[in-house]
Amino acid sequence: MTKPDSPAPFVPWFREAAPYIRAFRGRTFVVAFGGDVVAGGQFATMTHDLNLLASLGVRLVLVHGVRPQVNERLASRELPVQYHQGIRITDPATMNCVQESIGVVRAEIEATLSMAVAATPMANASIQVAGGNFLIAQPLGVRDGIDMMHSGEVRKVQTETINRRLSEGEIVLISPIGYSPTGEIFNLTVEDAAHSVAIALKADKLIFFMDEPGLKDENGEIRLEVTSQEAKKYMRTRTAAFDDIGCYLPAAIKACEKGIDRVHLLGRFVDGALLMELFTREGVGTLITRQRLEKLRDASIDDVGGIMQLIQPLEEEGVLVKRSRELLEQEIERFGVLEHDGHIVGCVALYTFPEENVGELACLVVDQTYRASGYGDLLLNMVEKRAKELGLEKLFVLTTRTAHWFCERGFSPSPISDLPAKKQQLYNYQRRSKVFFKTLTRA
Repeated sequence: MTKPDSPAPFVPWFREAAPYIRAFRGRTFVVAFGGDVVAGGQFATMTHDLNLLASLGVRLVLVHGVRPQVNERLASRELPVQYHQGIRITDPATMNCVQESIGVVRAEIEATLSMAVAATPMANASIQVAGGNFLIAQPLGVRDGIDMMHSGEVRKVQTETINRRLSEGEIVLISPIGYSPTGEIFNLTVEDAAHSVAIALKADKLIFFMDEPGLKDENGEIRLEVTSQEAKKYMRTRTAAFDDIGCYLPAAIKACEKGIDRVHLLGRFVDGALLMELFTREGVGTLITRQRLEKLRDASIDDVGGIMQLIQPLEEEGVLVKRSRELLEQEIERFGVLEHDGHIVGCVALYTFPEENVGELACLVVDQTYRASGYGDLLLNMVEKRAKELGLEKLFVLTTRTAHWFCERGFSPSPISDLPAKKQQLYNYQRRSKVFFKTLTRA
């Protein structure tokens, strides 16, 4: 086997993934997928990634569906396929098909999870799968005058039993079926079972696999992050009520509102979607959160390393004047940072010149991964707000590369002679930075 010519991109990716690997150990993830994932063959590939998560110490609960398998059985017996508002109407004959389908699909999932084939990511794997009557259900009853019969909803989750199996290192597999205290059996939707289990377990993540690769904006681009409130607005704009998104998104919103911090919507046709979503900053699907992941704050001495890592590439290109660690530590109170999910992805500094009642906006940097996210504007607004609080009347900036960006935001070109006297003395004529000023308006 020949060695790779370069460590890229493996080494940078592995370094980026390392904090997530550490953070995920001992966490509980609920992963839900419809029966089409099994029928379509995607689960076999997904299993490699699930086993990898389990080997890294992630506590996994899998919730599967059986809709296409049930429909196939109904068709073969010439029985009607009946739905009301996206939920199957489960008469006794249909219930028999549900039970049969669950038995077959569970056996297939357990067999796939148990594989330890040589020369695959699952070689020497010893993952155990646990099942049981984990869900207590109740009937949906009559909805809009329609008797849903054996269709039900989750009433209670046997969390103690599930947690005990997870603590023993087993993957818990939950089927969309529930039992009543009187021994009745109810057909459940996979989204109801999944979000109910996630809420009851206080899971760290709830992950849905669906046909679409995520929520899309008006241009057809994947929306990588939305809050639960934004997701509600998104639902109101949709015309397709009971497709995958129409079923999974309301469950995702409900899970967020009930305490789940992270819900992910991933495409089942994207190979490796689970790993790319969990172990890269940008992800590949749509992440739904209760609150926005961005946080603007004043920098502290603990942020020096993160700021240096952020500005170093631009210093090497000559875009920024090089700052030593010692200087950065001395001036750290002048800096503000923008965090995204706990990672510093942007910084900016404000230097004041009280004699002239102006301030200098400096070192505005955004990680290249997030430069299309409007983070530069957030940092600019942060500096403008701080400058106004200090009573400054104007801001100026020196730049060699980003003149148009600042002009678009109200800065105007000015001569060097407009700079404060102290700044004029320090001006580097070799860099020939352009000067731009902006008058700060008062509210």
